[in-house]
Amino acid sequence: MEFLQDDFMLRALLAAVLVGITAPAVGIFLVQRRQALMGDGIGHVAMTGVGLGFLMSTNPVWTATLVAVAGAVVMELIRAYGRTRGDIALALLFYGGMAGGVVLIDLADGSNANLLSYLFGSLSTVSQEDVTAIALLAAFVILVTVGLRRQLFAVSQDEEFARVTGLPVRFLNLLIAITAAVTVTVAMRVVGLLLVSALMVVPVAAAQQLSRSFRATFVIAVLIGTGVTLAGTITTYYQDVSPGATIVLYAIGAFVVLTALAAPLARRRARAAETAAAACDVAVPATRRATDDVTV
Repeated sequence: MEFLQDDFMLRALLAAVLVGITAPAVGIFLVQRRQALMGDGIGHVAMTGVGLGFLMSTNPVWTATLVAVAGAVVMELIRAYGRTRGDIALALLFYGGMAGGVVLIDLADGSNANLLSYLFGSLSTVSQEDVTAIALLAAFVILVTVGLRRQLFAVSQDEEFARVTGLPVRFLNLLIAITAAVTVTVAMRVVGLLLVSALMVVPVAAAQQLSRSFRATFVIAVLIGTGVTLAGTITTYYQDVSPGATIVLYAIGAFVVLTALAAPLARRRARAAETAAAACDVAVPATRRATDDVTV
């Protein structure tokens, strides 16, 4: 518990917990929509916001949030209305976002260390101002993903069915994209822009090995996300390694362990289901006799 005596470590642990909660909470909807790599694309676009923050001498978290949200809205519009050239438009957006960020950081006389800290995370550079911004953005993400979970689940499963039931599908799709963009900027100080997508997807995939219901998968994924971010943060206190890479490796390790446990657990459930079905079987007479008649 030596690490609890350092102020920067306390800030890093708080940021890690918020990231561990918010990333899987949004990722579960992206996985259902088969948009697992959407966070990766938003991370590329957010790089321009980081460079803009350096150039304007403001907190890059806020400028990255604005640029990432704008990029996520454009991505959602391309997905909804784009035709055969939609993938090219997305590629231009991703690569342009990354290139714009690098150029802006160069113009702002930023060092390579600053650039790497946003690409792969850096716990020692998490300031009190960053923690405040991360906490406010995380509160928005948690309110949306928990408060509107039924509506978001419906639109993620079947857009046509959700539209028939009267849900505002276009608004909910944009809300998922905006929430994903906010989550990317929440996580970039801890995990980094290039690795944040893994924390949005891998805990969800690991949780799906144990559970098939949405609620249980949501809870397990958040627990895994929080556990691996805390473990990765504490590890980097004792070892000089990148926090983002460490956290992602812990998440992949959790996925491998839970996948190994899933097979015997599935066999046990199948045997229990067969036993229950056999207990409920009722023998039906092959032929009907007069003595079977019952008078009430």
